[in-house]
Amino acid sequence: MSRLPQWVGGLGAGLTRIAQRLEDQRRRAEAAAAESDPEELRRAERADGSRVPRDDAYGASPGPYPDGASSGAPEDAPHQPANSVPAPPAYAPAVAPRPDPVAAVPWGVRVAAEAGWRLLVLAGTIWVLAKAITSIQLVVLAFVAALLITALLQPTVAWLKRRGVPRGLATALTFIAGFVIMGLVGWFVVWQVQDNIDSVSSRIQEGITELKGWLLKSPFHVTEDQINNIAKNLQDAVGANTQAITSAGLEGVTVVLEVLTGILLAMFTTLFLLYDGRRIWNWVLKLVPSAAREGVAGAGPRAWRTLTAYVRGTVIVALIDAIFIGIGIYFLDVPLAVPLAVFIFLFAFIPLVGAVVSGALACVVALVTQGVFASLMVLAVVLAVQQIEGHILQPFILGRAVRVHPLAVILSVAAGGLIAGIGGAVVAVPLVAVTNTVVGYLRSYSREQALRMAPPPHGATALDIAPTPPKGADGED
Repeated sequence: MSRLPQWVGGLGAGLTRIAQRLEDQRRRAEAAAAESDPEELRRAERADGSRVPRDDAYGASPGPYPDGASSGAPEDAPHQPANSVPAPPAYAPAVAPRPDPVAAVPWGVRVAAEAGWRLLVLAGTIWVLAKAITSIQLVVLAFVAALLITALLQPTVAWLKRRGVPRGLATALTFIAGFVIMGLVGWFVVWQVQDNIDSVSSRIQEGITELKGWLLKSPFHVTEDQINNIAKNLQDAVGANTQAITSAGLEGVTVVLEVLTGILLAMFTTLFLLYDGRRIWNWVLKLVPSAAREGVAGAGPRAWRTLTAYVRGTVIVALIDAIFIGIGIYFLDVPLAVPLAVFIFLFAFIPLVGAVVSGALACVVALVTQGVFASLMVLAVVLAVQQIEGHILQPFILGRAVRVHPLAVILSVAAGGLIAGIGGAVVAVPLVAVTNTVVGYLRSYSREQALRMAPPPHGATALDIAPTPPKGADGED
């Protein structure tokens, strides 16, 4: 029993020595970590409020030199590198981290950039498409002309089929009758021009002579020498450009061949569209992605109805213009009345611009052949018919289905003319009308689909809480 207190006392002293050794090892580890990371040392100092002595880590007290050299320091003690940057003091203000570059850009600039690169991609796509269309311009114009002719002739095919005529026979009868009529109209115009060309030439010479006399007597003080100089300059210009005129004639032969090729291509395309148009449309639908196929399938028939209404209404309006203006020109004794009426009919397919060009042509012919008074009367007739067309015929015949703003008409005709000449100006307005119909339908369809996919309303609705009339109150059992 006398040895028990001594054993307990030795055990306590051993535990105390073990605890001191563990504490020394912990301090040495913290000092080593502080040498590799000064920020860790500052956090350790702020955590316990005391400084970790360097002599625990190095075996010597810190000296005034940065390499740790002091009196009594061992030679093999680790030294701090001379080129190391000392850690900032604890009282130094903290430096805020740099923001994310995306967050530093203003929201408006980001939106403009997002829209900008998408517009660039869209513009590039349109440019490539325009280049592709330009390279195959003849094929595209022939196909578009075939679409317009099909829209004009297809109601006749449908009417014959409703009367019991087989589809093939109805297509053949409509196709042959339509192109025969168009060919007869073209032949009649050429025949009228050839039959009246001699009288028109003589009247043009007389008109030039009268115009020369009027200029000599006019208050503009034009002399005969000036008129002769102008005529001589025109003759010299024609003589100097004989080679250019000859090359233009050769190019004209090429243009005639291209026109004939386009006419034949348009005829064959029209025949197949009249006979098998629905099957062709179903094949086109298979090329559309399945997610958008239902919307395109609904927009197609509406676009076709718009195109049919446009072509039919334009033909009726152009026919009325040609008849009334032709009658006015005929009673004013202007030569080439029938060919001028046909030109007015054809130019009526170019909205706004066609009426101006055909009316100006009729006025010039009347001025040269019949004088100023006849030209003014022709101008009055053209303006009166055009006013009736713009305020009565087009709203009544074309209707709201194909109504396009005048600014859109002017811009589309100008763009179509710059891209593809007269053919582009003819097809520009129906293309805009069809696009307007398709876009409007797709917008309504997407809105309807969004409402259909929306979750139903929660709770009671007005229909649920509405009072129900008693049975038999409205006369029903």
